[in-house]
Amino acid sequence: MIESSFVILERVGHVLEQRLWQQGLYSWNHFLKAEHVDGLSQQRKVYYDRRLESARTALNNYDSEFFTGLLPKGDVWRLYDKFKEDAVFLDIETSGYYTDITVVGLYDGLRTMTMVKGINMDMAALKQHLKRYKLIVTFNGLSFDAVVLERYYPGLLPRVPHFDVRFACQRLGLVGGLKSIEKQLGIKRLPEVDGLSGADAPGLWEAYRSTGNMKHLHKLVAYNEEDTVNLKILANHTFKELKKKLVESYGLPT
Repeated sequence: MIESSFVILERVGHVLEQRLWQQGLYSWNHFLKAEHVDGLSQQRKVYYDRRLESARTALNNYDSEFFTGLLPKGDVWRLYDKFKEDAVFLDIETSGYYTDITVVGLYDGLRTMTMVKGINMDMAALKQHLKRYKLIVTFNGLSFDAVVLERYYPGLLPRVPHFDVRFACQRLGLVGGLKSIEKQLGIKRLPEVDGLSGADAPGLWEAYRSTGNMKHLHKLVAYNEEDTVNLKILANHTFKELKKKLVESYGLPT
């Protein structure tokens, strides 16, 4: 999908991008092969050619960092199919709203990894671990998870694109929190954490901290793991449905 995206170019918004598609310029290759593009000066066409050649080289080199900041936050989903095998699904828990971090959960599509404050939370090791990924996937992470991590541990997150699935959901008319959207799509949670929300996480942490009873911590970790694992299901769904909408609306190649 990224190779059909022209919004990575300066001064190209969705309206102009759609006009390019309507001219049969469905991909970077189509654009580069065209001698003339309606609505663009030849000087601007040559400049865009250079930018698209650079983007194509970056993609061939599997360089996701090149695309960081190039796509509007609602369009980062377009990178997902290219980098999903090296994506990390990330979710944190805190002791309160925007307060200190108690749990960091990661899921690479096969295995979960959890760091807990006071037990195995090692931010230097986490920073090294995160360097292996090409794409960060969160739900509301641009407003919460990434913000809190940057506040307490500046420079922790690698400079790779951040796919915040909340914005992709909004494009599909899926609104509300993660758990609400899961229910709308029929995504199930483990019975022991079904019904819990982010508002319950600080309470579970406080119950564990004040009593030392591990059952509270285990429940918090299980809740966090469900967030990360279900996030992949949601990312797959939103990518598939958003791509389908563009294919049906503009005849983009599947």
